[in-house]
Amino acid sequence: MAKSLLERRLIDVSDRLKRLRAELAVAEEQCAVLVGEAEDARLRSLVSETPLAQAEAHEMRRHADAQLRQRDALRRAIEELERDQDALLDRMANEPTFPRTPTSSS
Repeated sequence: MAKSLLERRLIDVSDRLKRLRAELAVAEEQCAVLVGEAEDARLRSLVSETPLAQAEAHEMRRHADAQLRQRDALRRAIEELERDQDALLDRMANEPTFPRTPTSSS
């Protein structure tokens, strides 16, 4: 593969990694909030013992679980892109470099 194509692919992978890492940071924060709210709702349902409180706790847990799945998907996508990036860097490092012959202007 031509070196310039490898470089373009590396830049693309790097840009995608930056975006996914930013999304992951947001997802991590959202997970922390939703898991905390789900735990609070669970405790309220235990104390109140009402069907409404139990339904609310169940709904909050579903939201937290969905966010956790989204976070995990982002982590897997980042790991895959990091493997792609490593493979591209290995290919670049192993690509033969041909020395340019100087042109004589006599």
